[in-house]
Amino acid sequence: MASKQFRFFPQKFGFFPYIWLIYLVFPILNLQGYSGVKLMAGYGLVLLFLVTYRQLYWTEGRTYTAWMGVQLLIIVVLTVVYSPYNMYMGFFSSNFIGWYTDTRQFRQALAVFTAVLAGLGLFYLPQVYGPDILFMLPFAIMMLITPFGIRSINRRRVLEKELDQANEQIKEMIKREERMRIARDLHDTMGHTLSLITLKSQLVEKMVVKNPERAQAEAREIQRTSRAALRQVRELVSEMRAVSVAEELAEAAEMLRSAEIALEVEGDAALPGVSDLTQSILSLCIKEGITNIVKHSRADQCRISIVMTPGEVQITLEDNGIGVEASGSGGAERRDGNGMKGMGERLALIDGSLTLAPGPGGGSRLTVVTPRVVKDGKDGETA
Repeated sequence: MASKQFRFFPQKFGFFPYIWLIYLVFPILNLQGYSGVKLMAGYGLVLLFLVTYRQLYWTEGRTYTAWMGVQLLIIVVLTVVYSPYNMYMGFFSSNFIGWYTDTRQFRQALAVFTAVLAGLGLFYLPQVYGPDILFMLPFAIMMLITPFGIRSINRRRVLEKELDQANEQIKEMIKREERMRIARDLHDTMGHTLSLITLKSQLVEKMVVKNPERAQAEAREIQRTSRAALRQVRELVSEMRAVSVAEELAEAAEMLRSAEIALEVEGDAALPGVSDLTQSILSLCIKEGITNIVKHSRADQCRISIVMTPGEVQITLEDNGIGVEASGSGGAERRDGNGMKGMGERLALIDGSLTLAPGPGGGSRLTVVTPRVVKDGKDGETA
């Protein structure tokens, strides 16, 4: 079983934690006037402070509070024993205090932090000249204000996340309601028609030998009924919200941009002459393919090509990631085999197909092909 990859800071924070490490240069510079055991002890405290800084990004609850206490204690020691300017290391702690989501814990941590700053200020007050006090006072005030700003930003992020989750739930509820509405409409609209076709086909079977003319008349009636049923289905489908390939590509571009994957699109995304139903299914396939690239490929480039011929529509998604293990008709299974299976089932509805294979330059290539349906103009039928 492969071990987890070690990370100094959580990936979700990006480079932000590393930027703050620049300010550890100042307490190190403040140690340059010392030597021997005191110098080594100072370096040890700075190293321990770095450990607390890292741990505060990974821990929570009581462990988080314990590391916060250790960090404040190190600041007190470095300030009292070495240099009053080490008090500026409190900016690190003021940032982490703002991470408390519980109001009571936030107030308690802020009160302790304020007491530490006030105690250090009173300790050095007799030794600091007037200009130095005026210089240090604004920074002390900023350290006390910073937790409120950080907490406000974090609360906004939490609210945005909850809002996104609520929107997703609303979308799912709308989809579920739409499915139920379509099911009811199909049952009410098509149930009687299909029952009629079944009865007439049974009648034709019985009369085809005894009364061929009557059987032919009933067969023509079945044709008219089936055409009417086809029109009813199209009316139902036309009321549904169809997603075009162009719209899906816009959403795909946004998703890939967030994942820092460059996108290149070739071909006409408008797909002129392609039905809404086909475009909706192709859009779902593109969505699934892009999701797979973002989640599994480890790629930084993606290319989507759209080719239309007189007989078919072909959409190809290529990436430069880790690729797939095998290829073949129907597609090689990735880690999300259900997604590939779902795409295949959707495409089967319109006689389409898909192939997942290694790309020519590494990565993977997903090819989706659907036939182009040409209307013959007779009762909206297709040929």
